[in-house]
Amino acid sequence: MEFGLPWPGAEVAAEAEAAGIAAFCTGEFVDHDAYTSLAEMVANTTTARVGTSIAYAFSRTPYAHATAIRALHAKAPGRVFLGLGSGAFTINRDWFGVDATKPVARMSDLAGAVRAWLHAENGERVTYEGPYYRVSAKVQAPVLGRLDVPVMFAGFNKGMVAAAAKHADGVIGHGLFTARWWNEVVRPAAADAPAGWQEHGWLITAIDDENPERAIQEARRMVGFYLTVKTYDAFVEYHGWTRQVEQLREAFARGDIDGLTGAVDDDMLRSIAVCGTTAEARGQLSARQAEGSLARDLTYLAPPSFLTSHRRRAAYARASLALVQPTD
Repeated sequence: MEFGLPWPGAEVAAEAEAAGIAAFCTGEFVDHDAYTSLAEMVANTTTARVGTSIAYAFSRTPYAHATAIRALHAKAPGRVFLGLGSGAFTINRDWFGVDATKPVARMSDLAGAVRAWLHAENGERVTYEGPYYRVSAKVQAPVLGRLDVPVMFAGFNKGMVAAAAKHADGVIGHGLFTARWWNEVVRPAAADAPAGWQEHGWLITAIDDENPERAIQEARRMVGFYLTVKTYDAFVEYHGWTRQVEQLREAFARGDIDGLTGAVDDDMLRSIAVCGTTAEARGQLSARQAEGSLARDLTYLAPPSFLTSHRRRAAYARASLALVQPTD
């Protein structure tokens, strides 16, 4: 298994590449665009793989996804991957104004349409016909040529994971994933995936040898923030955390961030995050590897981001590099 980082900025990235980080990724939100960040990653790395993890799938056309990847691949050949996430239903409806019903079927169809553009050869019509996307384009300029860029799905529930096993080159697991969720839900759903299919996953990681309690609290708060979203209800019920999540959602609704943080108990934190001192984090990471609760191919050591400053996130990223170094 290799380790990566969410994009920590150019200065930290140079240190991380030198330390052995194999890949960088970016998500997106209202204050940062996945492909703008990916361009920065391409420009400021030399050997690491770089990709979106995730880009909002339905906020752009297949053409827009493929064109961005094609342009960036030209500057970093062989290093770029495309991670797509369906996003929450309300985000698609209220932010993007797009229809996102039947997200699993739409994601599968989108992947086919994106690949039609990525696999297009010069002189050939670009064609694709699916239930949601249709392409029939004659491009008169010699600017194409087949690109085999890995396409990954952000998959949480088994339906999307099964679709990724059939229509994508791998799955990107959420930072909430536990050993039980990987081993009893995700991996069985991907049992029919072909050889070479990849597992990527995020791991909430907060290390601070000078102030480990703050790191633990920030990891706890990140877990709580994720669980305010009802998308993860099946996950919550599966682990028997319904009472704790009801408490944290009630706290969040009244603006009580301390209450949200405190509702995440030690069992939840231990099952999801790696945090505390470097020594404690190494022990936790080793235990997580032994129980199969990390992605098999690439794990992103992800600093907490909810109410955590950019400066502290960069410090957490630097501290996490100790986890990829051999111990004496």
